[in-house]
Amino acid sequence: MKGDYYSLLGVDRNASDDEIKKAYRKLAMQYHPDVNDSEDAAEKFKEIGEAYAVLGDPDKRALYDRGGDPLGGSAGFAGFQGGFDFTNLVDAMFGGGGQRGPRSRVQRGQDALARIRLTLAEAAFGVTKPLKIDTAVTCATCNGSGSADGSAPVTCAGCHGNGQVTVVQRSFLGDIRTTQPCPQCRGYGTVIQHPCQECGGEGRVRARRSVNVKIPAGVNTGNRIHLEAQGEVGPGGGPAGDLYVEINVTAHEVFKRNGDDLELVITIPMTAAALGTEITLQTLEAEREDLADQGTAVLQIPPGTQSGTRLTIPGKGVPRLRGSGRGNLGVTVGVTTPTKLDDEQRDLLGKLAELRDETAPATQITKQGKGVFGWLKDTFG
Repeated sequence: MKGDYYSLLGVDRNASDDEIKKAYRKLAMQYHPDVNDSEDAAEKFKEIGEAYAVLGDPDKRALYDRGGDPLGGSAGFAGFQGGFDFTNLVDAMFGGGGQRGPRSRVQRGQDALARIRLTLAEAAFGVTKPLKIDTAVTCATCNGSGSADGSAPVTCAGCHGNGQVTVVQRSFLGDIRTTQPCPQCRGYGTVIQHPCQECGGEGRVRARRSVNVKIPAGVNTGNRIHLEAQGEVGPGGGPAGDLYVEINVTAHEVFKRNGDDLELVITIPMTAAALGTEITLQTLEAEREDLADQGTAVLQIPPGTQSGTRLTIPGKGVPRLRGSGRGNLGVTVGVTTPTKLDDEQRDLLGKLAELRDETAPATQITKQGKGVFGWLKDTFG
């Protein structure tokens, strides 16, 4: 061959093995006769193939750098003397070259996704719940082998157990050999002559099974629980993939969750709001038998509390999923005005209005902010 191998590949003499391989891949893709129909494409492809055959081999490259003939004086690219293995070319171009041979029938199964619905109390304080899933399990009849009782896979006659066959095609470049999975055994190297009647030779069947899912305290809608090796069993009875359980928390009739805080709306009479009072509230713990003794909290209503006031009970929210402690319980107070009064009550309120000089109160208009309708919407919406 004429020319310098390094110049043909467009690399420096100090180029690394990776740089040489990268340059060869690029040029091989450019000048391969299947994609380049120019007159000199075949010859160029031949030359860069010879250059890579030398520079891609450390021993041949060292001999070439010392001025020797790494191809032993042979004319032309040695790989084309009696044809070449196109599989080796593809390996060089696309990073192949791994160990070849039959592939195993035993493979890892796929991961699975399931969804579980929780109440707010279950999500807040954690729970262990059974979950039924439809998935692939190991065939009990053949124990994952895929063969009927008393039989076993036999060596494939097509590939003699190699799992691959070589196909030779004639071209103007010579004989092109490509390696592909054996069509008779699909690359396994063995053939199941007597498949299991239950699983059809796959080694697994579809079934419904139950999994106990431990839900940690503090989860919320969209969180996922990872259960290792609880997913689909693989072909040939292979190891199971993982199971991911997605959480969906149902809305609560009383409590609303806001991050790690819980929100609650209560209403009190106007007299209690004016004078102040103490109220015992049921908390979310009251819905759990194991936490029933913690299911109440005392809320102090200070005198003069206005409707829409938000009070806080510390540490009565949701336990933090990542970290310690809990959120708070926010209580928004609504003040109710009596609609039905007897004569005595009317007289008492009338006297109170006189004492407070409120028999004809001045009208107050809110000019800025949300105003009364804004907080009513936030409070009771």
